[in-house]
Amino acid sequence: MRTCHRIVSGVLAATLLAQLSGCGTLFYPERRGQLNGQIDPAIAALDAVGILFYVIPGLIAFAVDFATGAIYLPEGRYSVAPERLQDAIGSDGRIDHVRLRAILQEELARDLPLDDPRLIRHSGNLEQLAAYGLRPSA
Repeated sequence: MRTCHRIVSGVLAATLLAQLSGCGTLFYPERRGQLNGQIDPAIAALDAVGILFYVIPGLIAFAVDFATGAIYLPEGRYSVAPERLQDAIGSDGRIDHVRLRAILQEELARDLPLDDPRLIRHSGNLEQLAAYGLRPSA
């Protein structure tokens, strides 16, 4: 009886571990935050394998990848040099969203919806400001 429990536990652990590794969020964390695009067939296939083993973990993997945007293929160039983004920062240290949108439109040739509720916003810290040559203002 004890050996049976170990075998079942081992198979369950291996299956769940394989499912976690098939998640696009873990493979491509730099893709997080994309709002739409073409679906990466490799990530979709890995998530689908999870549905074959266990329905719930596979559905969770799909939900996480779609929610974070990691399932989408990157479209060409999707980054802007930090020096170029300094034009969007006002003298009071706040970001001018209209200017930021214009810079992104010019650099990436895409109109990004900065007011989209799915947009992930991160706040910076003093070390990040210093790395870009900016000084904090109170």
